[in-house]
Amino acid sequence: MVEAVEKKRKVSPIEKNLKASKIFSPFRVVGNVTNETPFALGTLGSTFYIVTSVGRSFQIYDAATLHLLFVSQTQTPSKINCLAAHFHYVYAAYNNEIGIYRRGQIETTLKCSTEEHISSLLVFGDFLIASSTDGQVFVFRKLQGSKLHTELYTTLNGINPQIDGDIVGIVHPPTYLNKIVVATSSHIFVFNIRTGKLLFKSPVQQFLLDSITAIEVAPVLDLVAIGTATGGVYLYHLKKGKILGTRISVTAQDVSAKVTSLSFRTDGAPHIVVGLNSGDLYFYDLEKQTRVHILRNAHKEVRGGVSNVKFLNGQPILVTNGGDNQLKEYVFDPTLLATNSSIVSPPRHLRSRGGHSSPPTAIEFPQEDKTHFLYSASKDRSFWSFSLRKDAQAQELSQRPQKSKDNKRQAGQVASMREKHPEITTISSSQLREGQWDNIVTVHKDEPFARTWDSKSKRIGVHQLATIDNGNASTVCVSQCGNFAIVGSTNGGFGVYNLQSGTLRKKYVLHTKAVTGIAIDGMNRSMVSCGLDGIIGFYNFSEHKYLAKLQLEAPITSMIYQKSSDLIACALDDLSIVVVDVISQKVVRILYGHTNRITSLDFSPDGKWIVSVSLDGTLRTWDLATGLCIDGIRLPVVATHVKFTPLGEMLATTHVSGNGVFLWTNRAQFKQVSTRQVEESEFSTILMPNVSGDGGATIIEGALDTDEEDFAAEFANYASIDQIDESLVTLSLGSRSKYNTILHLDVIKQRSKPKEAPIKPKNAPFFLQLSGEAVGDRAIVAEEATEKQQTSSAEQLENNEDSSNGSRLLKLTTTNGTDHHLQSGFESEFTKLLRQGKEANDYLEFLSYLYGASPSTVDLEIRSLQSIPPLTEMTTFISAITQGLLSNTNYDLAQAIVGVFLKAHGDIVYNNSSDEEFQLALTRLQEVSVETESRLQAYVKYCSGVFDFLSSV
Repeated sequence: MVEAVEKKRKVSPIEKNLKASKIFSPFRVVGNVTNETPFALGTLGSTFYIVTSVGRSFQIYDAATLHLLFVSQTQTPSKINCLAAHFHYVYAAYNNEIGIYRRGQIETTLKCSTEEHISSLLVFGDFLIASSTDGQVFVFRKLQGSKLHTELYTTLNGINPQIDGDIVGIVHPPTYLNKIVVATSSHIFVFNIRTGKLLFKSPVQQFLLDSITAIEVAPVLDLVAIGTATGGVYLYHLKKGKILGTRISVTAQDVSAKVTSLSFRTDGAPHIVVGLNSGDLYFYDLEKQTRVHILRNAHKEVRGGVSNVKFLNGQPILVTNGGDNQLKEYVFDPTLLATNSSIVSPPRHLRSRGGHSSPPTAIEFPQEDKTHFLYSASKDRSFWSFSLRKDAQAQELSQRPQKSKDNKRQAGQVASMREKHPEITTISSSQLREGQWDNIVTVHKDEPFARTWDSKSKRIGVHQLATIDNGNASTVCVSQCGNFAIVGSTNGGFGVYNLQSGTLRKKYVLHTKAVTGIAIDGMNRSMVSCGLDGIIGFYNFSEHKYLAKLQLEAPITSMIYQKSSDLIACALDDLSIVVVDVISQKVVRILYGHTNRITSLDFSPDGKWIVSVSLDGTLRTWDLATGLCIDGIRLPVVATHVKFTPLGEMLATTHVSGNGVFLWTNRAQFKQVSTRQVEESEFSTILMPNVSGDGGATIIEGALDTDEEDFAAEFANYASIDQIDESLVTLSLGSRSKYNTILHLDVIKQRSKPKEAPIKPKNAPFFLQLSGEAVGDRAIVAEEATEKQQTSSAEQLENNEDSSNGSRLLKLTTTNGTDHHLQSGFESEFTKLLRQGKEANDYLEFLSYLYGASPSTVDLEIRSLQSIPPLTEMTTFISAITQGLLSNTNYDLAQAIVGVFLKAHGDIVYNNSSDEEFQLALTRLQEVSVETESRLQAYVKYCSGVFDFLSSV
């Protein structure tokens, strides 16, 4: 039975247990084009499209440009085994299921009743044919009115894999109504899918016991081409049931290569192309029965050679793919007519898309002017430049030798796999001199020199920078100006070269073992080196001087430099990360946590974080300010390299398996990240980035993402303290405008005062007119009464203020040396807390009320203080403010309140010199203010001096 599964894919138990990281989210993979799964070729009108598999996802390319059109939006539960394309739909088989997609989105899923996986797919008309490795052939058809093949029509069980061999291909001859041809490793079967009957089975002796590996329909009636495991091709007549002609041998007698794919040319030339597992393409002329051409090493033999080869219908264009992550197109130029014969030119490379065929060994981002480009080197000895924005901009850097001195290109073909340089282990570059001279320098495995490259022409450079002590090159660094390259040696020395001329300028010999890291600052002043001897060397680069060295407790395996903060981070063999300040030449942080060798680390562009990966399978983020691990990810595959993009919006990683570069979105661009220590039990387990972007988030999604463990939720119960230490002067935590409002409240009121009284309109608008005399009379009477009441209240308030001379709330008199409190009607909160503070000799509650009051309330209460001798209330207020200044809290508000007090009662302060208690309180307030101000000035001058010193270094 076969059942159609719903469009929404079920979530696996592994995905249910995934826990997201609070900083990084999987984004996508760059550099993956195809794998060993044969591509599928589809047509839409007169245009062609190509579908390639990249594991659990597929990609759709336009055959005219090889530009990427669509990517499957969700990953399949397991690896895709085979593909088929039919107009708008793509069919992908994985395990015993078939997914039907349209424009990259899954429409439905078909599940077959077999325990084996699907090995072949064929779509024609209303039928979908799928074969499994156990010999069953499933036939689906469209329901009436439906565009999808969802109904199981029949199952063909006439093939026994143990006797007849495994199914290697299914084809449908165009003129054979309701019939398919199934090829196994030893027989050819013809089935009628409508009746389910077996019409024909070839005898095993026909192919001389040669195992069949491929089958293809010829553009001639009743004819198919059959490829074998020994490099033979047969033309088989289905109606006659016999082989036509003789065996076409596409390999030499002493060489055996398996035929993996066949295709006929349909633009008028009687040619057939044979794809071999050796990576070669064999072209044969069926009319002349002679070889046309052999295209050597079209794909790498170590990756399975050619997976599939197809001629575009009616065009002299050939499409191939292979397990070496290459998708290529070749074209035949028009035939040249000679006197007595025609000359067929060899196929010409038309266009291609590709990437690494092995895991990358080194990655490097150029500077900010090219943030979307990435340099990557791999174990397959290739060197690529990938674009993070457009896959079509990916390009392999050529290893063809430069032109000779007489400006003639040197003889020889483009470097093949055997001729390529050894794999690259280190990359360093600078973009300031791009186009002027070579600006990329690489270190290759087991070579005693470093090689230069030109990023503008995308080819190898003219210089080979040898080590100074005849050791193998171990590391390299290019200065930010692009003028110098520093090459380190396994013997401990390193030399400085001029990149324009390639001449040696300086030599340094400090280390006794291999140099593992070299760095230079952006101004070419400070230089740092490290080695396996555990020594960090400091140099003055511009003056060619050795400054000092720092001995660490373990060998240093790698080093990175942060130019903006002059910090270096070293990965040690004792599984620790040591952060050193280059200026002071001291260790400032030691980070512990990894349980296996650290493979790579990198600074964030702002210098706040260090991201490291290790053989323990974790990716950890360290906060330099606190020295804590603030985030951790358990990777499904061990990472080998990690690198931030120059702007920090993404993180790139490479792994021990996988041919691409994996990109992670940095969520910290859009949300706050806590610096709380994260234990290993809290590490996240997330999916790896993939081509589909399934399980990850784009940069825009990262900005809008609000998960349950965001910064606000994590610190919902956290309350920030008002003062870190009592000795530190603390400003108010309120609005910064409150300080200026208190000081200039009188000016604000004056500006806000209307210049003239509002004038009542003589004639009210028609929509405000009242109807009826009674209603109008009542409105006029009510309005006049309200105006009289407001005028009376204002005059009474003004008279009260004048009679009390600003003290409307409280009057204190002294009788027989005792203070008595007399209330004139009521007592304000200000007066009440001030009185209670004097009685308890603690004004903390009063100050809390005063600092939290509005500017208008503060101004009114200060102006309402009793100004008639004895000045007991003013003395108490001054004592309260003095206590506030001594507490070193809300310093700006306290100073503003003192300013308002002096502005309102300055004449009283000046004229009441006879009140000793009042004068003592004022003197104490002045002493505290001067002492605090002088202490603040000393701190400000100290910080200013330190900042000027650091900015001038």
